[in-house]
Amino acid sequence: MTSYSDPSRPTGADAAALTDTPDEALRRSLGVARRRFLSTCTAVAAGAVAAPVFGAAPALAHGRDHDHGHGHDHGRGQVLVPPHKRGIILYTVRDATARDPLASDLPSGFREVFKQLARHGYRQVEFAGYRQHANAPGGDNLETVEGAKLLRRWLDEYGLRAQGNHGFIPPSWPLTAADRDTFKKHLEIANIIGMDHMGTGGDPTGSSYRADWDVAADKWNALGEIARREGIKLYTHNHDSAYGFLLDRGPLDDQGRPTRSSGIRKLEYFLKITDPKLVWLEMDIFWAHVAQYKFHTYTAPDGSTRRNVFDPAGLVTRYNKRYPLFHAKDGVVDTANGMGWDMVPFGTGDIDYTTFFSRVGLSNYRNPMVEDDNSPSATDPAQSLREAKISYDNMAALRRRRR
Repeated sequence: MTSYSDPSRPTGADAAALTDTPDEALRRSLGVARRRFLSTCTAVAAGAVAAPVFGAAPALAHGRDHDHGHGHDHGRGQVLVPPHKRGIILYTVRDATARDPLASDLPSGFREVFKQLARHGYRQVEFAGYRQHANAPGGDNLETVEGAKLLRRWLDEYGLRAQGNHGFIPPSWPLTAADRDTFKKHLEIANIIGMDHMGTGGDPTGSSYRADWDVAADKWNALGEIARREGIKLYTHNHDSAYGFLLDRGPLDDQGRPTRSSGIRKLEYFLKITDPKLVWLEMDIFWAHVAQYKFHTYTAPDGSTRRNVFDPAGLVTRYNKRYPLFHAKDGVVDTANGMGWDMVPFGTGDIDYTTFFSRVGLSNYRNPMVEDDNSPSATDPAQSLREAKISYDNMAALRRRRR
């Protein structure tokens, strides 16, 4: 398996962010807002709280529409996400695109949702498939050349640009002829719509074993080459498990599989063995923080337990332009749910996005897409688009802290 060399180390402001005082470096690596970090340290010192594994504060009770401002430093300094880079994945408002326009006065279907998102201020979208309600203009399935032309027309009409899609990644390997043709059809659709990127909402593999990640890398390198020839960057997404530790060392189990780890995380290994000219990543920042909470120790080859706290922004800075897209998804700390975080609208939680975006830099290259899996509501049909506006305003308000 070919191992590709790491990019150069971060310099300038990014390097400075890695050389703070020990307490500040710990806070940055945990991605927790300064106010919450300091209050937690004070409480822990007084023996007043039971903190999570790595020192974040216990959750507070927050409503979905409240903006607590933790770590967002609104209104001062340099804009962290330029207006033309503020985006949203349409999965966040999937109830609106799926809504029957004949049964509701609320925005329904892609065209009306694009119009509303543009009014909110968004300039970019990421698709999560091309289906909508059958009564919306264009019909239910726009996963065709003609459907793509309609989508492009509506995007242009409202000043929006599509940056990606969570779509078809062939399940076969080696590729069947049918899967190759379908993949190429999706690349054609992406080009018509005007995307620079095309990808998936899943991980390259759900396995913990090095051999399976080697196979996944071969497949993604091959798919990335097909995409590159069509002018598209192919990207994969993460959930928490993909930033868990790779099993790549002995002793072996009864099926000949390794049971211990060298300490490398699964997607870190994937980055090392995929071609940086062919394979790209979209970090879901919420799930990366869940991984930070869940996967902080591993069993080393000698049987000892080693500690390694995941630093999401640090990984991005190391691999730099391999991360053109983000899912900007917020959370409040919750040590009782097994994940460490509860999902909330962007800017209303405890993930320190001011520090994250300051550290990763390249604001005119990165494409952060607001996402909230929980925005659609069975009892409040207007909630997802209302929360999309809350999230947009909070992203627009992010400023680099003045030193």
